[in-house]
Amino acid sequence: MMRIITGSARGVRLQTLPGEDTTRPTTERVKESVFSALQFETEGRDVLDLFAGSGQMGLEAMSRGARSCTFVDSSREACEIVKQNVRATKLQKNIQVLNTAAEAFCERREGTFDMVFLDPPYRAGLLPTILPMLPALMREGGVAVCETDLTTVLPETVTDGERRLVCEKQKRYGKTLVWFYRAETT
Repeated sequence: MMRIITGSARGVRLQTLPGEDTTRPTTERVKESVFSALQFETEGRDVLDLFAGSGQMGLEAMSRGARSCTFVDSSREACEIVKQNVRATKLQKNIQVLNTAAEAFCERREGTFDMVFLDPPYRAGLLPTILPMLPALMREGGVAVCETDLTTVLPETVTDGERRLVCEKQKRYGKTLVWFYRAETT
């Protein structure tokens, strides 16, 4: 069972897609730790939840006072689950759910964000393609949180010429590795 941990939608249970072949929800422990690390950076922020799945990371941010959230997932079924969860949490204001591939969304560069969550299918190898696209989508000082398995190796720095992402820290939670990147001007 997934739920919103705290904030205005605290305790609301979230729906997920059946089976873990299509989505692998972030565990409660990992989600709680990520938001503990970001506790003073969420309120009033614009959030992007790439590979949204159930939308739990973006909805947790909204429950904690984020200003807006854009959910992106290539699965039509996942987008329907996100919409159900948005209704259940009553966090409809400033929400956008887009049924498109993460790469296509990043290439369009529609908007900039203070916080980005990336939790792609572990073995799909999508992060090396997506990470170089992120600096152009992020505001100065913004944070990107990537969830991977233990075998994935990501670069310490990713740059697009004008802005770069620098890995500030990694945290291990069982079989999950979480990477925290900060957006900086080059």
